[in-house]
Amino acid sequence: MKNLVKFGFAALLSAAFITAKAQNSNMENSTLWEVSGNGLTESSYLAGTFHAMCSQDFEIKPKVMKALEKSDQFVMEINYTDPAEMTAMQKMYQTDKKLSDQLTPEEAKELDKVLADYGTDLKKMDHSSSQGLYALVSLKALPCPQTEIKLYEIELLKNALKSKKKVYGLEKVEDQMASINKAYDLKAVIGQLKIGKEYEVLLKEMIAAFKKEDVQSVYTSFRNDKIMNAQQEKAMLTDRNRNWAEKMPEIMKKESSFFAVGSAHLMGENGIVKLLRSKGYTVKPVSSL
Repeated sequence: MKNLVKFGFAALLSAAFITAKAQNSNMENSTLWEVSGNGLTESSYLAGTFHAMCSQDFEIKPKVMKALEKSDQFVMEINYTDPAEMTAMQKMYQTDKKLSDQLTPEEAKELDKVLADYGTDLKKMDHSSSQGLYALVSLKALPCPQTEIKLYEIELLKNALKSKKKVYGLEKVEDQMASINKAYDLKAVIGQLKIGKEYEVLLKEMIAAFKKEDVQSVYTSFRNDKIMNAQQEKAMLTDRNRNWAEKMPEIMKKESSFFAVGSAHLMGENGIVKLLRSKGYTVKPVSSL
């Protein structure tokens, strides 16, 4: 379970903080969507998640649990139950190439000073990957001790395993790592560490929106210009959404499926909802089940 918790934090990195222009308030909003039509014999469901939050804010809506119960298989961004994937995830945080060897003496000194704000230093983090550094941003942004952090996908996974559902992933750890590396090199991650306070404010806004099922606002907050530029958005959202939307029809065709992905992946011109609709599926928000 410790490995699963560690993975949950990595998932938070891959889909958590990014802000755009305001969306229309009358647009569709829900954390749960039903996918039907286009030859499907049974409906599948698409749930927008919030990877990690403090226990005081944590809740999975009853309709989400009912949709999971009705589905034959549970599909996550990455299959947490695959031992090979967990091994790859552990390697994601460490590297043989020291951070200090990738920086000038001046840059190393500056990073050491920045890391002090996160309760650590360069000596302790020197063998961390850039993803390992980015994890510090996410952890600090959550206003509670690690022992009080709840991982949304892990809770869904527990229920799926309890009812002996099949579990699959939409991408591999190496795919996620490639996306993160394409979006944020070491210098970019250090830049994110420097504006850590902005993440705290942004995360608070996103959690408030998610609790109200306002996924439009979550999507908006996920595309903050200070945190994500157009190239980073393409790597972290657009490309991954398109890859997932290509895989989902075959998965749904076999059995009714419950897909759980970060809420920011649902909305927008390149969001999964619109991509599935463009393939001929009926995708509608679910208010209750």
